[in-house]
Amino acid sequence: MARWLFVVAGLIVAMVVIGGITRLTESGLSITQWKPISGTIPPLNQAQWQAEFDNYKRIPEYQAFNRDMTLAGFKHIFFWEYLHRLWGRLIGMAFALPLLWFAVRRQIPAGYGWRLGALLALGGFQGAIGWWMVASGLSVRTDVSHIRLAVHLLTALTILAGIVWTALDLMALLRDPSAPPARLTRTAVLALAALVVQLVYGAFTAGLDAGYAFASWPLMGDAVFPAGVPMVDPAWRNAIDNPVVVQFFHRWWAFATAAALVWLAIRATRSGSKAGLWVVLLVTLQIVLGIATLMSGVQIDIAVAHQGNAALLLIATVFAAHAIGGRDRRFA
Repeated sequence: MARWLFVVAGLIVAMVVIGGITRLTESGLSITQWKPISGTIPPLNQAQWQAEFDNYKRIPEYQAFNRDMTLAGFKHIFFWEYLHRLWGRLIGMAFALPLLWFAVRRQIPAGYGWRLGALLALGGFQGAIGWWMVASGLSVRTDVSHIRLAVHLLTALTILAGIVWTALDLMALLRDPSAPPARLTRTAVLALAALVVQLVYGAFTAGLDAGYAFASWPLMGDAVFPAGVPMVDPAWRNAIDNPVVVQFFHRWWAFATAAALVWLAIRATRSGSKAGLWVVLLVTLQIVLGIATLMSGVQIDIAVAHQGNAALLLIATVFAAHAIGGRDRRFA
């Protein structure tokens, strides 16, 4: 079961990468309908392709930016959104069918059925969240809501973290059949909370195209924070809706997150886990990729690597948090 869950986790990491490409190629609004079953089959002839293209022509994104797009160009952006949705269905089947098999054979350890069932339900809900996100860009806006994008990404990463944590608990049962599930420590909670904030602001940065605001480092232009940036009312909304403020926070909160993760890594290393080393390596790489993404003008391959590495960093963080959780410690 643990091996199966790690395979599903790998599929989710790939999904995060595909989602990043979909966003960066502005492909996410190319499919304007949600058909959970029939949508598995792509257009198969010229008439069906033209019908899909005609649907896309009705939305604001096409009217504002893509009026010169050809059918060939539409097929390119359609491919990434179609792959993104198809991969989501693949993950659902890769999780649900083996889970059913283990349940029928009564091989799920006591206390784990509800957890696996909850992860399955959350995965199904993620599909609805994805459509809720896409729908935000089909009528009035020319892109999807960055807030809904953040919810979509954070839900995917929550599922990823839950699957990895459950797999690690199951591996512990192989060593000790009486081992209780690991518990979160305060150190782990603080490190994960810092990482979650950074991930949310990463989604805001992507959704607002805030990465394009300033392509310089460490200064934004010629200042730590540029003068004369237009602000919105009320003031607190700048932290959510203002691309310059969002980029500023994302670039500097990264170092607070890194400090929290390094402290977690030290604790994990003291407990005898190698996960701490991976946390340090991956958080360093993540900062380097983040800076490179900005300075390259959000070059797609670097930006996608930045997003994919974030998922790997989360996995390493879960490994480290699990290592220091112990098998008999209370939340402390």
